[in-house]
Amino acid sequence: MLNIKESVEIIHRGAEEILVEGELVNKLERGVPLRIKAGFDPTAPDLHLGHTVLINKLKQFQDIGHEILFLIGDFTGMIGDPTGKSTTRPALTPEEVEQNAATYREQVFKILDPEKTQVVFNSSWMSKMNAADLIQLAARHTVARMLERDDFNKRYKTGQPIAIHEFLYPLIQGYDSVALQADIEIGGTDQKFNLLVGRELQKHFGQEQQIVLTMPLLEGLDGVQKMSKSLGNYIGITDRPDDMFGKIMSISDDLMWRYFELLSFQPMPIIEKWRQDVAAGANPRDIKFKLAQELIERFHSKKAAEKALSNFIARFQKGAIPDEMPEVSLNAKTDEGMPIAILLKGAQIVPSTSEAYRMIKQGAVKIDGEKIEDRNLLIKKGTVSVYQVGKRRFARVSVN
Repeated sequence: MLNIKESVEIIHRGAEEILVEGELVNKLERGVPLRIKAGFDPTAPDLHLGHTVLINKLKQFQDIGHEILFLIGDFTGMIGDPTGKSTTRPALTPEEVEQNAATYREQVFKILDPEKTQVVFNSSWMSKMNAADLIQLAARHTVARMLERDDFNKRYKTGQPIAIHEFLYPLIQGYDSVALQADIEIGGTDQKFNLLVGRELQKHFGQEQQIVLTMPLLEGLDGVQKMSKSLGNYIGITDRPDDMFGKIMSISDDLMWRYFELLSFQPMPIIEKWRQDVAAGANPRDIKFKLAQELIERFHSKKAAEKALSNFIARFQKGAIPDEMPEVSLNAKTDEGMPIAILLKGAQIVPSTSEAYRMIKQGAVKIDGEKIEDRNLLIKKGTVSVYQVGKRRFARVSVN
């Protein structure tokens, strides 16, 4: 196990906040493995890179000798996490939760060591609670405290419904820490309220309070909103290698460094050296190649990463796509997305929508090097791609 200073440096990497840091040092000084908890509700069948920010932090703790508790919220998943939601979330069926949980277990072990990871389900203890137990748990928090949560507060002030069962969610998440006797709980910045509830409940039940470590929410391909499947700005860890490579290469050069810090396992001094190289004139594209290859090798294989690189070079560099081109941000007027013809006109790579239709018909329009034929194609919000008309007109366009 590393010394305290080295451990703290690793724990701090990418972290937004650590509460309370003095308590963290005290726990580390005991020299025994800590119990590190992070919970994931199986609300969708596949994980994306945004989810792996927390899993990567678990991996870092695992590598320095601590116990990892990967909590699958099969019980809380049937409530629906209200965090950041303006409406009550639909509850998942037990069958949906079970199917998604099975997929999660398969995917997380592409990062975590299965031999050193304890996978737990909060239904193990919550299903044993009776109505009286749940009422006693609910008595540990007040409505006033719940309304301090930003999302609940906004909904209350604007007259949006808040279902009673949504108030139970932070309490159950907090009780998970009691059941697991967690030393540290990791969550996104949007989970801070829930993580602190865990501290309060542990104190009530006579346990030493957990450390709260929050990680930032990873921006999606648009570089603005958090990575989300519903926004279409995500990179799925089950994406095909070529698709994953292309998406990673589409992120901005500035966002690349944030991805390196939160997603890469390269030491920070090496990443900082690459940043200095770019500042001195090195091509950021070549550094981005390293990020794409590392992530594809992690979720697929080294061979797949090498092939994705060669395919990308063949499609883009040999196709004479320039390194520099106009960067355009466009706003879609509907949730369905933006019509391709309007996008091409908005990006000023065609003078009119009729010209866009004509060029599509001629086979002269490409998206990320792939020819398109559908004149009615809708481009989803959150996507960032290179659009080409003819041989010389290019633009990298993000749709918001």
